[in-house]
Amino acid sequence: MAKDGIEDLRKTIDQIDLDLLELLNRRASLAQRIGELKQSADPGGEVYAPARESGHLRELVEKNGGPLEARAVTGVFREVMSACRALERNISVAYLGPQGTFTMEAVLRHFGSLVETRSLLDIEEVFRSVEADESDYGVVPIENSSEGAVVSTLDCLVDSPLQIIGEVELRVSHCLLGKERDLASIKAVYGHRQALAQCRKWVGLNLPHCRKVGVESSVLAAQHAAREANTAAIAGAAAAAEGLQVLAKDIEDHPENTTRFLVVGKRGVQTPSGCDKTSVIVSARNRPGSLAGLLQVLANHGLSMTRIESRPARTANWEYLFFLDIEGHCKDEAVACGLAELHEKASFYKLLGSYPCGAG
Repeated sequence: MAKDGIEDLRKTIDQIDLDLLELLNRRASLAQRIGELKQSADPGGEVYAPARESGHLRELVEKNGGPLEARAVTGVFREVMSACRALERNISVAYLGPQGTFTMEAVLRHFGSLVETRSLLDIEEVFRSVEADESDYGVVPIENSSEGAVVSTLDCLVDSPLQIIGEVELRVSHCLLGKERDLASIKAVYGHRQALAQCRKWVGLNLPHCRKVGVESSVLAAQHAAREANTAAIAGAAAAAEGLQVLAKDIEDHPENTTRFLVVGKRGVQTPSGCDKTSVIVSARNRPGSLAGLLQVLANHGLSMTRIESRPARTANWEYLFFLDIEGHCKDEAVACGLAELHEKASFYKLLGSYPCGAG
């Protein structure tokens, strides 16, 4: 009887899958038609609509009745959107590579798998690739919850004309990869400098006599460990090279270790999604209380600042640029008024973009 019941349920599932297939193709046909209309109105225009996709995913999660979890719903529909978007035009995304890095995972988390990816070896190259129209978008790390800002990205944002159009927050879990089961036999451990820093306590406790060698990516660290005897690598499990084993999992010092990535492109997000963030760079005039005065502008307009980061201005000694993240979209009335006053009072002001808030 149980076997008959299982077979009946499987037949029902098979029919639902056929119904889903028909609905997915209907959706794809509508997406194709939208693409044709958009190209007719704006040849060569954008096919990716960050505010539209983000808002729709949020609505689906809010209306989800289960048993699928919110993350599963988001993942399924992001892939559906990715497939339909590819019918309009295949978009290309440059990222800080090589393949197998957390940044590549962030690309797939944000865009889905049906995009053309371009692995580049430094953050400046990612920005240049998008600026030169070699790639439609770029994805770069901006900060880690335990190690702070990625200064190369901050510096590129100052000089580049690109706009921030999205963000991704990715839980980062590090493993120790190697060929030697006996940790005492490991003489050197390779890792990206951020990865080594994020696992500082674990390495000090478990590999106290190891030489720490910083390399450009976790994938390169795994390649070194695969080639060299008595070595190991700190990397995500996905970066494991041939012959390596996972010797230890979750070795990061902070269990909620998270890296935030930015998506950059040539055109900013002009339409609010309903849950947005705005990023700006400002410089305070060189007089007492000037920075406090700029921050007071935000308070006066009822704006919530979620992040502030400083960097040397590089134009004069002891002058600084401040990177601010503010809740809301620059088209929102309160945000627009606050930014206008901030622009007026700051000695330097640059709007980096308004974009849908990311999630893990």
